[in-house]
Amino acid sequence: MAESTTQQTRVGWDKPDLDLSKADWRSSSQGTGDVQIAFVEGFIAMRNGGRPGSPSLIFSPGEWRAFVLNARDGEFDLT
Repeated sequence: MAESTTQQTRVGWDKPDLDLSKADWRSSSQGTGDVQIAFVEGFIAMRNGGRPGSPSLIFSPGEWRAFVLNARDGEFDLT
């Protein structure tokens, strides 16, 4: 099965169609299910490294900054 490398346009989706086929994906670890990010055309793409063909999340720089700051503050902790 061929891997999809571009985002599909969704209703209300304010992000551009990004070609992720040549993205330089970076991992934080070597584990399965590892989160990977790539910087593409001024946006940040995030995907599941264990399933690279699954859809990627696309963040604007402001959205990415808010996500990182909130993660550092523990907003997404399960405890």
